[in-house]
Amino acid sequence: MLEELDALETKLAQLLERNQSVRAENARLRQQVVAAENANKLLSERLAEVRRRMEDLSAKLPD
Repeated sequence: MLEELDALETKLAQLLERNQSVRAENARLRQQVVAAENANKLLSERLAEVRRRMEDLSAKLPD
């Protein structure tokens, strides 16, 4: 009985450790998602500006 409790305690400790590890990884991944979304927004804005400039240049070309 005591051995079973020791084994259960060990498994519980491992589970808690794994839970903390997964939580930390989840937080890190969430930060990466935010950074990627910010980079995506910046690139989209830059692309829109390039498109606008290209359209302006295209409009200035003789027909």
